[in-house]
Amino acid sequence: MKPKHIHTTSNCKPFTELLARIGDKWSVFVVMLLGEGPMRFTEIKRATGSVSQKMLTLTLRGLERDGFVTRSVFATSPPRVEYALTELGQSLKIPVNALGEWAFANHPEVEDARRKFDLAHAASATAGTDQTADA
Repeated sequence: MKPKHIHTTSNCKPFTELLARIGDKWSVFVVMLLGEGPMRFTEIKRATGSVSQKMLTLTLRGLERDGFVTRSVFATSPPRVEYALTELGQSLKIPVNALGEWAFANHPEVEDARRKFDLAHAASATAGTDQTADA
């Protein structure tokens, strides 16, 4: 008896959703930042630079919903809110940091490949011989 193919749509959907959460631009960055310790919203926003307040809020809520981040509100005036990685978030820090190190080490090679691709496709587009479209 042959085992069923594990890569069916119904089997992959939960993993696809999870990988989309942990693989998006801001989630990776937030996990890396919070890996250094708890931070306030404004500290995270300042460290990310260009993320909008709305996108950062959505990212933090998503990470909190999935169990990677905790949100703690302290009764001060004004109230202080801190975000920190959970134990699950701490375990995510390991592959996220490895991916970040890989990206840093391989960025020049990727940029070179992009440059070559863009040059080749710009030349073929002007010549009318773009081969990338499906027939």
